[in-house]
Amino acid sequence: MGVYDFLVITIFMGLITYQADQAVSSQNLPCNTNDMRALQDFMRGLKTVIDGWSTNFSSDCCKWTGITCNSSSSLEMDNPNDHIGIVKLELGDKRITGKLSESLGTLYQLTTLNLSNNLIEGTLPLSLFHLQALHVLDLSRNYLSGSVPATINLPSIWTIDLSENCLNGSLPVSICDNSSTLRIFNFSYNYFSGDIPMELGNCTSLNELSLNMNDLTGGISEGIFGLRNLTLLNLQGNKFSGPLSKGICNLTNLVFLDISLNGFTGNIPNVFHSCVKLQSFVAHSNRLTGFIPSSLSNSPTLTLLNMRNNSLEGSIDLNCSAMASLTSLDLGSNMFSGPIPDNLPSCKRLNSINLSRINFGSLLPESFKDFHSLSCLFLSNSSISNLSSALRILEQCQNLTTLVLSLNFQNEELPTNPTLHFHKVKVLVIANCRLTGSIPEWLSHSSQLQLLDMSWNRLKGKVPVWIGHFEFLFYMDLSNNSLSGEIPKSLTGLRSLIDRNIPLEKLCSDFPLFMKRNVTAGGFRYNRLWSFPLTLDLSYNNLSGTIWQEFGNLSKLQVFDLKVNKISGPIPSNLSGMTSLETLDLSHNKLSGTLPPSLVKLSFLSKFNVADNQLYGEIPSGGQFSTFPDSSFQGNNLCGDHVSPCESNDQLPSWLPKESSRSNSIIDNGFFLAMAIGFAFGLFISIFIYNIREIKPLLNLSL
Repeated sequence: MGVYDFLVITIFMGLITYQADQAVSSQNLPCNTNDMRALQDFMRGLKTVIDGWSTNFSSDCCKWTGITCNSSSSLEMDNPNDHIGIVKLELGDKRITGKLSESLGTLYQLTTLNLSNNLIEGTLPLSLFHLQALHVLDLSRNYLSGSVPATINLPSIWTIDLSENCLNGSLPVSICDNSSTLRIFNFSYNYFSGDIPMELGNCTSLNELSLNMNDLTGGISEGIFGLRNLTLLNLQGNKFSGPLSKGICNLTNLVFLDISLNGFTGNIPNVFHSCVKLQSFVAHSNRLTGFIPSSLSNSPTLTLLNMRNNSLEGSIDLNCSAMASLTSLDLGSNMFSGPIPDNLPSCKRLNSINLSRINFGSLLPESFKDFHSLSCLFLSNSSISNLSSALRILEQCQNLTTLVLSLNFQNEELPTNPTLHFHKVKVLVIANCRLTGSIPEWLSHSSQLQLLDMSWNRLKGKVPVWIGHFEFLFYMDLSNNSLSGEIPKSLTGLRSLIDRNIPLEKLCSDFPLFMKRNVTAGGFRYNRLWSFPLTLDLSYNNLSGTIWQEFGNLSKLQVFDLKVNKISGPIPSNLSGMTSLETLDLSHNKLSGTLPPSLVKLSFLSKFNVADNQLYGEIPSGGQFSTFPDSSFQGNNLCGDHVSPCESNDQLPSWLPKESSRSNSIIDNGFFLAMAIGFAFGLFISIFIYNIREIKPLLNLSL
């Protein structure tokens, strides 16, 4: 090898070594003194210690958890370490408590600040809104309060997310003055008030604007309609009013539009043919009137159309041949007329429909037999009749998983046709129909059931044993019927109430599951499946027998309601095994004995009621029992903190005469037995002594 070759190889190896050294040094960048001081001040404002952070401020902060340092130009500097800086501070989901320090604004090279989903409180530091290099500011899901600074200078910002805090005041007018690069603006779930400032229209790069769940008023600012790059506009849950402006579809790139839960009035403008990319239009819970505009009912791009809870009228006339993308339709709680549209099965992708609380006054169309895409159907309180016909049609919907038919079919008999099969149905609600008959055998084939509600009917007979064999059933409401007999022991083996093996999929996520009665208000409230408590509700029936000890195996059960039945016997101490229980109502039965002290172990119990039974003895103390009202124990012969003080540990039930009670009879019997034994023993001793006296002379003679 020549000298030339040697030099080439040497230079080549030197370059490789140099680059390797630079790579190593870039991974071990020392924290500069300015940034270290800023972190020191930041830590002083916190109440928690961040894992992976040192309290020794001589250590290298660039190696701490959540910190990324960078120095692209340090090699050109006389003192490179002074120019190494923190570019990312990412500490989301760390359970951090305390307040933010103004010193964070001295991290001059910071591009990302993510402190989301923590427990940070206090006000927003003004200095954060003047970081020249900042791209992402995410302080969402904390407890920050106060207002947003009026002066904002973030020339490099892409994303501002302050959602889910306690911020108030007006929206910042200057947000777009020096922030032309802003793409995502999320101030949702706060307490901002006033109008949307016209100046927001200067954020020409904005893609997503989320102002939902605040206290904003007025209408949609005309400045918003100039944001031609906007793809998402969410104004849900404010106090907007007046008509929806025709300018809404100047936003030609809009994909998602939500104006629900406001006070918009008047007709929906027929301008949606200009929203050529619109996929979701959500306008439920306003005061909109008139007809469905043809630009919506013929939209080829819409996948979700939700105008529930308005005052829309006319017939439901959708052009299913044009609406090739429609998957979810929610038009419930309106003033539409005419029968249930029989052309809906021709919307080939439509899988979720809510037409509840519309006065159809008709039968379910026969065309629904061919509705193979249908997965979720909500038809509660829709004045439809002939349950037998409806079930015969719907069993042919091959992919049906959720069926809600409440408040229909008044006084009809529940069909018992054994050939009915709903193999894929996971949610079945036929409540408040005053149906007669018994729980039908065909339900036993619905092995995928997760939720069954047949409450507020007039069903008789026994609770079938086979209900306890449903592997995924976690919510069962059979209350307010006339069911009789014992509670089947099979219910104590419901697997989902033992190990919560419930499939995680969310059914019909765009809809409320059904309208649950609110007893106190006499109205309705909406619920969704995945938020339902794990429940067994058999209240207001004629059930008898005892409470099985094995119910204690249902460790995941949250609501156990047996009130107003004829159940007798003691309360099993094993119920303490229901460790997730939040509600236990055994009131208005014939239960006897004492309250098991083991029930104090139910640490999640927030509602407990055993009123109007035949219980006696002392009320357990400790645990949640001190939080229950006195009314939970009335109508028994109990004593303790909630009722009369205990005179003794053996306080007797007042519903039995003292002389006939078991305790008294035991005492009386013991007393007489002791007297008899004493009398017999005394008689024996007397006879023995007498005989000794008589025998003793004879003994002396014999000696």
